[in-house]
Amino acid sequence: MDFALTVEQEMLRDTVRDVLARGYTPERRTEVTGTELGWDPKIWATFAEIGLLGLTFAEEDGGMGAGPIEAMLVLTEIGRRLAPEPLLDCALVPGGLVARAGTDAQRKDLLPRIAEGELRLAFAHAEPGYRWPAAVRLTQAEQGADGWRLTGRKHPVPHGDCADRLIVSAASPEGIGLFLVDPADPGVRRTGFTTHDGLRGADIEFDGASAERLGDAGDAASEIEAAQVGAQAALCAEAVGAMEESLRLTSEYLKTRKQFGVQLRTFQTLTQRAADMYVSLELARSMSLYASMSLADGIIDPVVASRAKLRIGRSARHIGQESIQMHGGIGMTAEYPVGHYTARLTAIEHTLGDSSDHLRYLARFVADYQMVEI
Repeated sequence: MDFALTVEQEMLRDTVRDVLARGYTPERRTEVTGTELGWDPKIWATFAEIGLLGLTFAEEDGGMGAGPIEAMLVLTEIGRRLAPEPLLDCALVPGGLVARAGTDAQRKDLLPRIAEGELRLAFAHAEPGYRWPAAVRLTQAEQGADGWRLTGRKHPVPHGDCADRLIVSAASPEGIGLFLVDPADPGVRRTGFTTHDGLRGADIEFDGASAERLGDAGDAASEIEAAQVGAQAALCAEAVGAMEESLRLTSEYLKTRKQFGVQLRTFQTLTQRAADMYVSLELARSMSLYASMSLADGIIDPVVASRAKLRIGRSARHIGQESIQMHGGIGMTAEYPVGHYTARLTAIEHTLGDSSDHLRYLARFVADYQMVEI
């Protein structure tokens, strides 16, 4: 199997890396996440200009026609810089749902506008009180003489505070349906909030909100599952980028910080712990690549995604905790970046199922294997 990147993939990675290096320093990120929007519209416009917002859309839909490997490379660079732009939440995930489930008219209307940065969508699926992979229970869709109406609540909706349109999952007579909703509708109440890693989300209530069915009638459970598998693979890639930078910051700190007149890297215990961090990073990188390559081969398997997410969660916790521990007191300060990387890694670990959720999910399939390592 060839793991080498093509020339085009290397160019894409380097372009994104250059854009984010110019746009973000730790101080600049703190400044941007402190604004009302929480991300930089200029960076978003640059993403649109270089094709990232439509990265995985088909060329006839205004996209680049790239695949999961290219998405993995881009998300890794976003994780490396902790860029707060909602590329995954407002473009790739909801755009992927439109591409898979939407009608021809909906695809032609929505996808080019997403790719050009004119329209932001958010996928409202999670419901309060239920852990991944819980089914839709609180949100109901009813069809009347004037069309579909939604009633229920979605929380949290990642970057739902800034979305121009919502894709909402709801129980319908045909099963789980997907619906397009205008957040400005009188039947929608949207409350934005800031997450502990400095990003944005929303709590959204629907009370007879007008809705348009996404796609034709039928159960959209398979489309939702595919969207979640793709999002989990993307989060794994983002986490790898954040872990790489956390390890780099820690290694640099050990090289420069002195105690008792000598550099910390001369203490064997600390260098051994840093080596263990490197092992965790490489395990995570391998599983992230495994998840992305499976998608590239057309395999949409929740078990593969769960295995990757479990490994990423364990590595993220190990690297995050060790990074702060080896930085000492400065690692706990808001002014130093390593704490922000740990916060983001913690958020990723809890998004679309934490390690305990995925371990519980994978336990269902223990009988399918001759050997299982816990």
